Amino acid sequence: MQNHKHVVEKIANTVQHYFKRREPFRIFHGSTNSTRQAAPQRDRTVDISALSRVLQVDTKARTALVEPNVPMDRLVEATMKYGLIPPVVMEFPGITAGGGFAGTGGESSSFKYGFFNETVDSVEVVLGNGEVVNASNKENQDLFHAASGAVGSLGITTLLQLQLIPAKKYVKATYYPVRSVSEAVAKVKDETLDQDLDYVDGILFSKDHGVVVTGIMTDDLPATARVQRFSDASDPWYYLHVQNKTLKTAEPVTEYIPLAEYLFRYDRGGFWVGRSAFTYFKFPFTAFTRWWLDDFLHTRMLYKALHASGQSRNYVVQDLALPFSTAEKFVDYTAESFGIWPLWLCPLRQSRLPTLHPHNPATEADGKTLKPMLNIGLWGFGPTQRDKFVAKNRELEHKLRELGGMKWLYAHTYYKEDEFWEMFDRKWYDGLRKKYHAESLPSVWNKVHVDPETQGDVVDKSWRAWALREWPLSGFWGIRKAIESRAYLIARNSTWKTRDEPAEGKLNGL
Repeated sequence: MQNHKHVVEKIANTVQHYFKRREPFRIFHGSTNSTRQAAPQRDRTVDISALSRVLQVDTKARTALVEPNVPMDRLVEATMKYGLIPPVVMEFPGITAGGGFAGTGGESSSFKYGFFNETVDSVEVVLGNGEVVNASNKENQDLFHAASGAVGSLGITTLLQLQLIPAKKYVKATYYPVRSVSEAVAKVKDETLDQDLDYVDGILFSKDHGVVVTGIMTDDLPATARVQRFSDASDPWYYLHVQNKTLKTAEPVTEYIPLAEYLFRYDRGGFWVGRSAFTYFKFPFTAFTRWWLDDFLHTRMLYKALHASGQSRNYVVQDLALPFSTAEKFVDYTAESFGIWPLWLCPLRQSRLPTLHPHNPATEADGKTLKPMLNIGLWGFGPTQRDKFVAKNRELEHKLRELGGMKWLYAHTYYKEDEFWEMFDRKWYDGLRKKYHAESLPSVWNKVHVDPETQGDVVDKSWRAWALREWPLSGFWGIRKAIESRAYLIARNSTWKTRDEPAEGKLNGL
């Protein structure tokens, strides 16, 4: 804690310096899971990348003290040593605890626990004037509630106390085949009513083939059960495995997955986004090529390549939360307008209002309790022409609003400022910005908005920048940067192995 206090003190002094000079500043975390590109800002930047440790796991209180840049894989490794895990673990191992709190983080346990921030007991925050405060449901409650989802626009989160729950060795996963979108939506909704379940999500491979997946943590492994793993290069990609298991059967399929491997089951291939790299390079997509290129096909590497190659300019990466009642209409729209498959289905418990998380006040059941929503993950290539790509994303935003839905703010967001604030309580938000001296920080709209004129690109007219927009040069540049990223991870000894006991082993390649 002494080292933590020293780092926070330095951060607070830097922020105070900018505040006294009335200079705006940005925050450097050291990594990102956003798909927006922004010009590097070398001046007026507060570097918090050193805050990357799990400081304490309290087995009695079932809590963990975690700095904001701790990624999910290291968090799980640290807590599973004590037989505990966070209730909500984002499925990509590189997503950080601070990112899950300041952004919107949800997973297949979110039908039960809500977004990741709902499992946070308290946070330490450096305010816009350099003051360090604690926020929880007992002190600075308004800041605690609003900072989740505010993408760092109300202050800098420097420490989190997370709730933990007992971990077990395996997840008993059951795959229920469904043969229509309506059946998939109804099945997901029905399964969320079963509080004995720990996890619920789904995959739509097409309009006539989908799978709803339920999971229960267990220490009991039947003698005849086969343990299915997804972390080794020779293992199948999770979504392909589930697809093959359910393609020709109407009966549920059950298997046992080591807990840590279930939590990060979508890491290899980044759900199914990794397949796009094969499409881009016109390279065979086979079990052999996936094995051969495995090091490049984990989410950390894929994100690095996506940013470095500039391919995020024309790649749709959107999570979209809708009422269950309009989800089928939305899938019909995306199928016709985008033609992107598979789609991810993840049921969510809404946050109380006002909030900067996706929500729909119209789904209030009794004026107090918000009905659950269904998140739909839409990830795939969009139009290559910039104007058409922007137009298609604007169309998506309008259709989403029409159907009572709202997007997550980590991705391309084209709302004009007045449109944006029609969805959120600006008076509430601006009041908190003033109260907590955050007005010198970029607002939430400034941070998430993509300028259609540049589409988030760094404005650079050099020949090198031009070359990196051309096929296949941009892709090879992305590979180079991914290799550099891989070397950095190896140097920090952050690769794990899972072939040992799940509760004590480490996760391979995460």
